[in-house]
Amino acid sequence: MMTGKRLVISALVLALVQIGFLSWIIAGRAAILRDGKQVLLRVEPVDPRDLLRGDFVRLGYEISQIPVKLIANVPAGKLSSDDTSIVVRLKQGADGYWEATTAWFGKAPAPAASDEVDIVGQVAEGWDLSAATTITPDYGIERFYLPEGEGIAIQNDMRVRPFGIRVAIARDGTAQIKALMDGDKTLFEEPLY
Repeated sequence: MMTGKRLVISALVLALVQIGFLSWIIAGRAAILRDGKQVLLRVEPVDPRDLLRGDFVRLGYEISQIPVKLIANVPAGKLSSDDTSIVVRLKQGADGYWEATTAWFGKAPAPAASDEVDIVGQVAEGWDLSAATTITPDYGIERFYLPEGEGIAIQNDMRVRPFGIRVAIARDGTAQIKALMDGDKTLFEEPLY
């Protein structure tokens, strides 16, 4: 009888730990969406559908191609290692969209000014920085899922007029997509939870 009771208690404790872990992940994402500094990035569509998850827009940004000459601390060996982190400092342009002003591998040497924000991305292994003119960081904001049937129409619209993504960026540089914008109009907004 005691073994059955311990089994039930162990199962309940495990369930509570799992629920707590999932709640922590969701709360972290919600905190970025709620409290992160908002920036607007100009986007380009790549393709509109995932057979398992439905319609989405695969996004590329101007900050998806970082010129190597913009990186202040190119390593001596001039090759990127596996999952090299990169900090890209953004500043708002006259048109309202945010643009890269400088970048660093690892950490920024100083915090961003009040009119700037740092976004952190990952650079894949093997970039030859002595030969490449640009590198392509992954910021974790390259896909935006849409309601069923909306992907192709939005992809076609993106080819003829400017779209943007409103992004919330936490103090540690983690980014979350907040909304898909068609010019000044919000098409889809991510809920906090």
